[in-house]
Amino acid sequence: MQILTGKTNIDFLGKRNIALVFSLLLIIASITSLAMKGLNLGIDFTGGYLIEVGYQQPVDIEPVRKILAQSNYSDAAVQHFGSSKDILVRIAPRDGVNSAKISDEVLNILKTSSADEVQMRRIEFVGPQVGEELREQGGLAMLIALFGILIYVGLRFQLKSAFGAILALVHDVIITVGVFSVTQMAFDLSVLAAILAVIGYSLNDTVVVLDRIRETFRSQRKGTPIEILNMSINGTLSRTIMTSFTTLLVLGALFFLGGEVIHGFAFALIVGVFIGTYSSIYVASNSLVLMGVTKQDFLELAKESEELDDLP
Repeated sequence: MQILTGKTNIDFLGKRNIALVFSLLLIIASITSLAMKGLNLGIDFTGGYLIEVGYQQPVDIEPVRKILAQSNYSDAAVQHFGSSKDILVRIAPRDGVNSAKISDEVLNILKTSSADEVQMRRIEFVGPQVGEELREQGGLAMLIALFGILIYVGLRFQLKSAFGAILALVHDVIITVGVFSVTQMAFDLSVLAAILAVIGYSLNDTVVVLDRIRETFRSQRKGTPIEILNMSINGTLSRTIMTSFTTLLVLGALFFLGGEVIHGFAFALIVGVFIGTYSSIYVASNSLVLMGVTKQDFLELAKESEELDDLP
């Protein structure tokens, strides 16, 4: 039996077992990478010195790494910043040494190793204690966000739908963070902010799908749960595609044209949009199938809502 809805009739849940295996592999790979490699935490979390210098001509960062390592800065992380003429040097915190002395020493080392003019652009310092507090508070903010979402979804939908929404959010966060572990891109406060934004985006997309599922289960008299779920997903497909497409257009511009400062932020959001759209279909909806959702689940919820509305 097939149920036609609108302009599309894609059997999304017919591939639910493949999607389940795919999601499990991504989660296992993310957790394994986090356990073995961890995250390349930025200076916001680890503490230390961040020094930006500019050259008149494009510079190769390998000689810069070598000269700093030979000058008692073997822990320095060097990367291009925005263009091949600018480099960013990150150095772990050092006891009893102020940022002015560190910046002067690094600048002098770079000047002696290059015939080109070297200019100091900026220097930032974050203490180890501050970095630790930011790391703890950032993780706490994410947990509070997930807990608040659990309460919200639990009140708006029935328990099975709420569990599916939370499962989709956890799925998205683990995989997005796992991508940063695998690629070893810098994980700083802007990336953490992006992950919180991913939680909001994914929740919004999931709520739209779950809301359509609830209404379809109540209004559709015929069809199996899988057919009704497919109908609901197809009914929101055009909205999902347009929202994701327009969001990715903006994020693509930020990623390619926004510069190195927001590179990690934009990248995290791009990954989150793809994963969040996927999880709304193949995690939240698939979890309803695995939990054996039926029409009765939504009819009982509707009855309870009507009884509450009749109360004086």
